[in-house]
Amino acid sequence: MSATVVRPVSGHQFEVRRGDAVVKVGQVAAVLREFSVAGVHFTETWTDDVVAPMGCGLVLAPWPNRVAGGRWQHEGKTQQLDITEPSRGNAIHGLLRNTAYHLVDQGEDFVTLGASIYPQHGYPFTLDLEVIYALVDDGLRVTYRLTNVGVGTAPFGIGAHPYLRVGEHAATDLTVTVAADTHAAVDDRMIPMARESVDGTHLDLRGGIRVGDIKADTALTGLTATDGRVAHRLAAGDGTAVVLWADEVFGWVQIYSPENFPGPGLPDQRVAIAVEPMTCAVDAFNSGDGLLHLAPGETWTASWGLRPEGF
Repeated sequence: MSATVVRPVSGHQFEVRRGDAVVKVGQVAAVLREFSVAGVHFTETWTDDVVAPMGCGLVLAPWPNRVAGGRWQHEGKTQQLDITEPSRGNAIHGLLRNTAYHLVDQGEDFVTLGASIYPQHGYPFTLDLEVIYALVDDGLRVTYRLTNVGVGTAPFGIGAHPYLRVGEHAATDLTVTVAADTHAAVDDRMIPMARESVDGTHLDLRGGIRVGDIKADTALTGLTATDGRVAHRLAAGDGTAVVLWADEVFGWVQIYSPENFPGPGLPDQRVAIAVEPMTCAVDAFNSGDGLLHLAPGETWTASWGLRPEGF
């Protein structure tokens, strides 16, 4: 009798290489499971038998973060999304977080996965999404290509949910730097009430703050862009670092530092740091803040990536 083959919880696995750089992607949610160079990891990893912990590595579409009560208005009609964050009564992280993408194309140093969004509770649009993970000269580039293949102009936002590392350095000892001058003040459901300046607060990350000195779960904006890109940095004391860059359309970033992140080969409960590029604000379906729109037949594309430094 042949041995039973157990498929990873995140579906079929795809691996691409370029020199000593490696990217591993899971089929479910086109999830980023590893980015490493010469054995040094720059994203958190997990074992095959568990669901991506705390949303680690997920692609978030057609909205990132939360929609308050899962309810929003479109052309005078109330739309009610399924509630996927029961503890706060919100719809969270889009419609593809449990979807198995299909393989579109794969080469030695890239893989393209695709999935479709069909009309459903609270979202009456049809979209095709392709996610391209490519190893390039300076690291990893992730590109989203979204096409409206239905009727009606579709509102949308896209985000990513990577938890970053700098090798084996403890997250608490790393310094996170984000060139953002504004944050979203939220209510007890994590829904924005107002934009406020970061001046004089623990959320002023412009000069860099040790991860262990903040307890963050906040969206930042007012990002400083250079040559059409924004950049966020996570650095160790020895000068090594990883930079998360994103096209300027990613005008928001969620910084999240849970204290109970699980991980293989590391303490069961520990601090981790997620740096989440987002094209729109939390609850953008209601506020319109950063919300994008895609007409039938149109395609939208944008990229973000990871660049190691000091290695």
